[in-house]
Amino acid sequence: MTKTALVTGSNRGIGLELCTQLKQRGFDVIATCRQSSAALTNLGVEIIENVEVSDPKSLKNLVSTLAGRRIDWLINNAGIADGIAMDQLNEDTIASCKRMFEVNSLGPLLTTQALVGNLGEGSKVGIITSRMGSIDDNDSGGSYGYRMSKSAVNAAGKSLSIDLKPKGIAVAILHPGWVRTDMTGHNGLIDTDESARGLLDRMNELTLENSGSFWHTNGELLPW
Repeated sequence: MTKTALVTGSNRGIGLELCTQLKQRGFDVIATCRQSSAALTNLGVEIIENVEVSDPKSLKNLVSTLAGRRIDWLINNAGIADGIAMDQLNEDTIASCKRMFEVNSLGPLLTTQALVGNLGEGSKVGIITSRMGSIDDNDSGGSYGYRMSKSAVNAAGKSLSIDLKPKGIAVAILHPGWVRTDMTGHNGLIDTDESARGLLDRMNELTLENSGSFWHTNGELLPW
């Protein structure tokens, strides 16, 4: 039976490449985003627009649209980034920090909660985070809102792995690498195809026994 994967934030970058490679691997792909792109539309997968992962009303509409369909892989990819240094904290940047918490931290948690009825025994949940959320790995400081939001979603992912284990659902917390995308200003060490390939390999290797682990896309276990 063909498996179904749902990817959030799928209109560009890593999300778009995840959809591309999932389709190549034989999955039925549901691509959700706020607004589609030409590249996503041309991919020929199922697209659901107007999905805002931090908005419970939007997620309720998504659940209604999916009408109880099974999701084998849920990949929470949607995220935003804004580097904020200590001396840049002010009324405007604090608002940006709060927005990163809404999208990066609460978004994957709320999306997984909303779609838990579509998941079942053997389903897998992936949370695309960042090693910048690692407290132990932080040796450069700065990027307050982004680091904090990713640390928070790492904590959420670990709790989800515990809460969903009795349902037979495993959770992976995944760092995509430093990827050349619009979000990074096309700076980075790897391209989206290499990142997505590793992320999907990690999802393949995900089991209830290693659920809740924090992995680099290359398979390295990362410190909390």
